[in-house]
Amino acid sequence: MPDRRAETLLRAMAAGSIGRREFARRALAIGVSATTIAGWLAACRPVGDGLAPAARAARDAAEALEPLGPIEHRLAIYNWSDYVAPDTIPNFAREFGVRVTYDVYESNEELLAKLLAGARGYDVVFPSSYALSVLVATGLAGSLHRAYLTNWGNVAPLFLNPGFDPGNAHSVPWQWGITGLAYRSDKVETPESWGVLQSRRYAGKMTQLDDGRDVIGSWLRYRGHSLNSRDQIELAAAKNDAISAKRNLRAYLSAPVKGQLISGDVWIAQLWNGDATQARVEQPAIQYAIPREGSTIWADNVVMPRSAPHPRAAHEFMNYILRPEVGAAISDFTGYGTPNAKALARMEHPVPYPTPDQLRRLEYQIDLGRETAEWDQLWTEIKSA
Repeated sequence: MPDRRAETLLRAMAAGSIGRREFARRALAIGVSATTIAGWLAACRPVGDGLAPAARAARDAAEALEPLGPIEHRLAIYNWSDYVAPDTIPNFAREFGVRVTYDVYESNEELLAKLLAGARGYDVVFPSSYALSVLVATGLAGSLHRAYLTNWGNVAPLFLNPGFDPGNAHSVPWQWGITGLAYRSDKVETPESWGVLQSRRYAGKMTQLDDGRDVIGSWLRYRGHSLNSRDQIELAAAKNDAISAKRNLRAYLSAPVKGQLISGDVWIAQLWNGDATQARVEQPAIQYAIPREGSTIWADNVVMPRSAPHPRAAHEFMNYILRPEVGAAISDFTGYGTPNAKALARMEHPVPYPTPDQLRRLEYQIDLGRETAEWDQLWTEIKSA
């Protein structure tokens, strides 16, 4: 359950004494996670900046048809660190005669905090799905002007019309990934189930991500449930399974585990497929498996804030990264998958799209509404057990 400060903010928003944007800003300031904020905003209607869903959709559709005028000579980008090829920005700037400023952040919370605090200088940002939900719910995400995205047809159907942004009204797919098991094929057999993490055979040689949604989600899938479950009995079982596996884990560790896989200190790691691809370049024995019970598929996105000062330059940049050769270079550098179908064949280290069988075992994480706070508490209890 939310603490007293969060409850006060929720009541204030429900009473109309503060707006959704101010609610999100204050909630971040007191340490509420972005996933929780997204859930609370999704559970509270109306959406957006006070508009009913139909009115908001009509406004966005009208905005998307407005002409943007000539390209501006500046572009301000706010992206994750190490998340674009070294020559992407210089090549764009040279071709279009645009001066680019490039700032970086390390978490969705950092991105949201800056935008919710009133930063108005950025033209494109790169939120994950739940952070995009917050930007849409608070009216901060601008509408895409599809007429300027002539390369839109290069996007693979798999990444069109996501649940977190129906019709891609606000987002261009950027990079995608899967959460599964990276493993040293010279040390262990292919891990076919999340249950391998409960095996004492590899105790001290395994890790799970330092991410509550991924850890709890893996144990929900292990029991045949949705990784977005809100069922109390299913969540209690996932908690017990997670604690049982914890005694075998070396640590809860995210991206830094790559080095330990390469060195051989870790043999099996719950990890994102892009990080496994990066690690395999240095150590070919690192392979990747999606457990038979299923797991998470996710996507990051390019979004133009509603306040973007250079909207035409923003759209030219989004159209530029949809070129096959540009998309391939970006994903080769990051190690993650490209949602650009024509870019895939050009990649030096391609990350293949999920097969139909794999897709049947994959789910996107969705907003959990008010239950998100309970998930946060569950994760705290697992880590402290």
